[in-house]
Amino acid sequence: MIISTKKGTPAEELERILHDFEQKGLSVTMIRGTDYNVFGLVGDTTVLDEKQIRANPYVDNVQRVSEPYKNANRLFHEEDSVIDVAGIKVGGKEKLVVIGGPCSVEGDNVIDIAKQVKAAGACMLRGGAYKPRTSPYAFQGMETDGILAMVKAREATGLPIVSELMSEDKIEEFEQYVDLVQIGARNMQNFHLLKAVGKMKKPVLLKRGLANTIEEWIMSAEYIMAGGNENVILCERGIRTFEKYTRNTLDLSVVPIIKEKTHLPIIIDPSHATGNWRYVESMSLAAVAAGADGLIIEVHPCPECAWSDGAQSLKPERFAEVVRKAREIARVVGRDL
Repeated sequence: MIISTKKGTPAEELERILHDFEQKGLSVTMIRGTDYNVFGLVGDTTVLDEKQIRANPYVDNVQRVSEPYKNANRLFHEEDSVIDVAGIKVGGKEKLVVIGGPCSVEGDNVIDIAKQVKAAGACMLRGGAYKPRTSPYAFQGMETDGILAMVKAREATGLPIVSELMSEDKIEEFEQYVDLVQIGARNMQNFHLLKAVGKMKKPVLLKRGLANTIEEWIMSAEYIMAGGNENVILCERGIRTFEKYTRNTLDLSVVPIIKEKTHLPIIIDPSHATGNWRYVESMSLAAVAAGADGLIIEVHPCPECAWSDGAQSLKPERFAEVVRKAREIARVVGRDL
């Protein structure tokens, strides 16, 4: 980090600033100039609050040389992280993962859906038991009964289950039953929840918020990792823009950026990104070509009867076709599926 102070900063103020930085364990080099004084800081600058530094009336400029995250930063972890989800490896250079299932668990029919997505090539089952909905009158999920229905589906198929955690009071339930704990877009910056999830032993799927920058998203992963749980998978599900032809705008540029900035796996959710089943296939193939480590796709045997998000759900036979084509694209980019 480089910090410059304004012309005329008193010597005693410079010494105070220098002392404060050294007290935080940083190595400080100070260059005294005619018009400016510059501090060069080396060490764990994540302990510094940039806004607090800028609040000093003598500070002219603050510039970070490296990003404000340490655990997720590729600079400190050169190798790709490979996250183990009940024996399924996510990340690395070779195999991609496909996760399929309904937006909402509707009962024991999730067992049949699990069998269908497995036959199509999925290696995990997704399903929402606790549903964050825009309207308080919309279906909110089957809650614990939904989780237990997914457990039955896992017993019948062997597929690890993925479901969204919305509150700290359900952590014990998720520790017991869920293989991959999803933190949804609306909770990406629920920092109390992130801290609690950081103490969990289960791997975490962290979705990008509806209107969050890439750095904010990575910093949310940093919250989890700083708590001790380094098993984080990122998920891009589209961001909110002015465009109305799709539910959200799928930002596929995040794939190479995440690969460059972090060592964490990233998967793509084309269902929530587009909001329309017609566009799920093309965005899935584009995601694989872009270098994503996997896909999470909503599947329902009768989308028009689905309790939530039927418009973006694929029928099982269409899902199988997407997986088949994605497997071909994967081979082109040197991956397997």
